[in-house]
Amino acid sequence: MEAVEIGEMLDIKKKLMDEIITLEHELRSELPKEILRARELGDLSENAEYHAAKERQGYVHARIGHLNFRLQAMSMADLTKIPRDRIGLGSEIVLFDTKKEENITYRLVTTEEADAPNGLISTSSPIGRGLLNKQVGDEVKITIPGGTKEFEILKVKTMHDFEELG
Repeated sequence: MEAVEIGEMLDIKKKLMDEIITLEHELRSELPKEILRARELGDLSENAEYHAAKERQGYVHARIGHLNFRLQAMSMADLTKIPRDRIGLGSEIVLFDTKKEENITYRLVTTEEADAPNGLISTSSPIGRGLLNKQVGDEVKITIPGGTKEFEILKVKTMHDFEELG
């Protein structure tokens, strides 16, 4: 699975790079034109178009910074340091929700891959953080915005297990 995991990481990096390219084009080409057009309308203190364009410019600049930070962090990720015997990035976990008395399956993924309704939980989410480094048999209480979740960990497949399955 390491090859798949690396492939997934490359896909995420490509998505980040594509978004950066799009935003940089907007920042360098489209927004300056919008700001110039808005300035030509006159009084800047009451010019909604000007203020909207300047606000968008600030957002785009901040978003590019965030995306570059994420790319840098992903580049420094060492997949060999992901544990083999406990929950980490890429792990698939079967949990028993003690309050609902039902099994739930999650997979821990990066923030960019997260899709909670489909069981893809970010390692930086409250549940993701609460599960990191836990093992089969552990009971965990995790505080989330809606209250507290209580789980028993029934099964863990790490990314290394997927790799061995071929």
